[in-house]
Amino acid sequence: MNFSIAGKTALVTGANRGIGEAVVDALVAAGAKKVYAAARNSADVAPLVARHGNRVVALQLDVTNNAHIAAAVAAAPDVQLLVNNAGFAGMMGSNFTDPQWIAAGRKEMDVNYFGTFAVIQAFAPVLERNGGGAIANLASVASFANFPMLLSYSVSKAAVHSLTQGTRMLLGAQSTKVFGIYPGPIDTRMAEGLEMPKTSPADCASAIVAGIKAGTEDIFPDAMSQGMGAAYLASPKGLEKQVTAMVTGATA
Repeated sequence: MNFSIAGKTALVTGANRGIGEAVVDALVAAGAKKVYAAARNSADVAPLVARHGNRVVALQLDVTNNAHIAAAVAAAPDVQLLVNNAGFAGMMGSNFTDPQWIAAGRKEMDVNYFGTFAVIQAFAPVLERNGGGAIANLASVASFANFPMLLSYSVSKAAVHSLTQGTRMLLGAQSTKVFGIYPGPIDTRMAEGLEMPKTSPADCASAIVAGIKAGTEDIFPDAMSQGMGAAYLASPKGLEKQVTAMVTGATA
């Protein structure tokens, strides 16, 4: 199950900041021959190109835009590792009956789930032509137990987890390895409103790349995710009760 990154060509979505940017750095450090750094505005990945020269190629890709996806497939026919990192969190912390959860949830599902699904569908034939390769999907510890502060985001990441499982089952026949990545709170712009200890994007990315190289299907790249991942694998209901206790304790 090991997956060698050295000499491979990768594509990382949402590479303009946070975990995505750090993953590009980590892939280059691990010996990737080329990394397509994809973002809605390709100019936003200019710092990565400046750091790594021609080993990083800027690519315009809005994962909700079918024309962008088709153009990315045409521009990157040599991809062997696809890292689906692009994500969106539209709302944090409100009453359950707030109608804005629905609006946020629609966009979160569009980016986090449908966008990831569409990119995988488009690149699956590319990976097959290139020997199978690998796919790594950025899910979340919130995939396993809903965090009410991020109610609709958690739902979208649960969908990513299920998609990862289905992709693994269906693309195994073409020798494509599929990794699920389940970080806890990482010190990015998306998580700046969360008052809790956070892992740096660089440390998270290093653990992600190490997990891919080791062939670890479910990657928990930080201390919180490692603890919650172990709890989930031991007892999904037990983890739900653990998170419930955290929530009720915080609101008491």
